[in-house]
Parts: sequence; C-alpha cells; structure tokens
Amino acid sequence: MGIGVIGLGRAFMLMLPDFERDPRFNLVAACDIRADARESFSSRYDAAVYSEVEKLAADPSVEAVYIASPHQLHEEHAIAVLNAGKHILIEKPIAVDLASSRAIIEAAARSKGKVIVGPSHSFDPQIEACLRIVKSEEFGSLRMIRTSYYTDFMYRPRRLEELRTEDGGGVLFSQAAHQVDVVRLLAGGRTKQVFAHTGDWDKQRSSEGAYMALLKFENGISANLFYSGYAHFDTDEEFNWMSELGIKKDPAQYGAARKLLKTVDGKAEEILKNRRAFGSVAKSLKASGNEHFGELTLTFDHADIRVTPQALEIYGGDYIRTERVLPVIAGRRNVLNALWALVRENAPAVQDERWGHATLEVCHGILNSGRSGEVQIMREQVPVSGYPKTI
Repeated sequence: MGIGVIGLGRAFMLMLPDFERDPRFNLVAACDIRADARESFSSRYDAAVYSEVEKLAADPSVEAVYIASPHQLHEEHAIAVLNAGKHILIEKPIAVDLASSRAIIEAAARSKGKVIVGPSHSFDPQIEACLRIVKSEEFGSLRMIRTSYYTDFMYRPRRLEELRTEDGGGVLFSQAAHQVDVVRLLAGGRTKQVFAHTGDWDKQRSSEGAYMALLKFENGISANLFYSGYAHFDTDEEFNWMSELGIKKDPAQYGAARKLLKTVDGKAEEILKNRRAFGSVAKSLKASGNEHFGELTLTFDHADIRVTPQALEIYGGDYIRTERVLPVIAGRRNVLNALWALVRENAPAVQDERWGHATLEVCHGILNSGRSGEVQIMREQVPVSGYPKTI
C-alpha cells in the first residue's frame, strides 16, 4: 500500500518504525513545510516530496495518507485528502473544535476515502483483550472503570501553540483523547454526562496540565479519569519503568524534562522540539514491551481486572489469575492492521471519523465542565458494535 505522509514531525517519528517493519506498506510521498525534512525523506525512501498538501493528495501512487500535522491543521488537510478520494489515518484529536470535526465527517460522506483516527491507545492489544472479555460477559457486566496517568507532558519541548488551549495545546486534546478513547471503547461508546475539574497551575506554561473527570454512560457504566502532566510522580514506575511507548526508562533520568527546560528559553525550546522530528539527529528507540496509557482497572459483577502492558491481572474473589497480553511487543501493529483492513478489505474501524468526533466532544466536555463547574451533556456519541446491554 502506498502511503503519503503530511507532517514529518514527532508524531511521524513515533509511527515510522511500524511503517518500516511492515512489508504491507511503502512510504511513497511526504509533505512538510521544512525543506530539509523533505530532502531527507526523498533521499531515504526514494519518494516524492511536496510543500503543498493538494499535490500530495493528487499523487497517483498514494493510496492512503497519514495526517500527522499540528492539531489546528487537521481539518484543512483531511478535507483536501478526502476531496481527492484518498483514505486517511489522522492523528488524534481529529480536530481542535467540534465544527472542524463535523466538517471532516461531511467531507468523508462525500468522498470515496474512509477515515481512521489514530494511533490512540484504544488500539493497544491489552485494551483489545479487555474488550473481548467485556463482550463475552465472562465476569458479568462491566460496571466501573478507573484510569490514571502521571507524566512529564507539560515539560517536554513544545512549540508555542502546544501551550495554547485554543490551538489544541495542553493535555486535554493530546492526552485526554487517549484516555477517553479507551474508556469509551470499553464502556460501549455512548457517554451521557461529563463532570470534571481541570488544572492550569504553571503560569509560565499556561494551559490545562491536569484534569479529573467522571464520565457516565447511557448503559449505566461510570468511568473516572485522572491525568497530570506536571512532572512529579511518574506512573511508569508502576510498570517497572516501562514507558508509554513500550521503551524501558532509566529511573536515574527522573526530572530530566524539567532540568532540560531550565537550560533553554524561547526559540531554543522550539529547536529542541524540532530535534525530535524527522530529518534531525533524533533516532527511534527500540521498544521492549507493549505501549500503554497508565493505570487501568475494570470492575465487573464478579471480578476486578488490573490492566498492565504485558498482562491482565484478574481478581475473582477467591482466586487471582494472570493472562498474558500477546504479542509482547505489538507497537502500533493494530493501527496498521486496521488501516490495511479499511483500504484493502473495505472493513471500517471502530475509530472512524464519527468516533473521533465523539471522543473530541467528551474532551470539550471535560474542558467546559472544568471551567463552568457544571455537568456537560453529550449529544453526538456513537456506540461500539456488538456491545452487551448493561442494566
């Protein structure tokens, strides 16, 4: 499958190892505003490069496009590709505002091209394994979900817009989208109410850096979501220092993000950010385990399940059982499997444009509830196919 890429930044670098090791995919074209990145891509993959999205979308060798551009450009880029009749894998969030994601939905309805929103951690194999258990009703009905993650997100090198909420900055769009996607998938998809508190506690990096949210679903399931990106406690310690990307971390490097920021300011931080993009000195690190998004516990009628990157720990009242999650190192294989199935087998993914829009609605619900102190009612949610009824 010929893949075109829009945006050769950090997101692309995280997907690159999976594209390179999967023989079903061929990187045939790229579009980026940086001439040096285009030149590096063209040289490395003997591929066409463009400075205009429309030209990439018109390239006959491109069957599907991975949109990895900044959040605020997703609407423009997605519509251009869909208007050309091409399929898209678009980074979460699908857009920054709901009007933009509605526009993408409308463009997809007119297009021969179809949409997957991802990668997100709802594609992780341990989440897939949990969904199978939920649908099987082996332990009765799912009743409650608790998930939390403490990271250093707010202190990693950022461009200016990544700290402006209106441009999709802060943790609510980049990080809550993961958690919301996971709990919506496991709880059946139809969020009914959102009540939340948000935190904006570092005025030198002012945006929402933390949140606590209670989600209630139409089927009676509830989910509690907690996230802090303020670089204090690190949840990865709970998983033997396995990072979100499945890469082992050195505990001695605790606090490295804050320390690095103290050595730079202004334009220098953007230079640090660009060093993590394609065409720079940055190199992909090798994973040694599955990706994850922090702590996750599911409560059923007859068991609790603690979810880790490598196993499901099942607490059944009078026994504890461990079920390994395979493969041990999945990377983003499930995302590429979904893309292949969509394009070559006409099999839509759960995480399509309407799903991405529904996740974005919940993210805005968290933001708006945090600002107003009021419960937010969700009105544009979509279900998970084959989900059992919960009373």
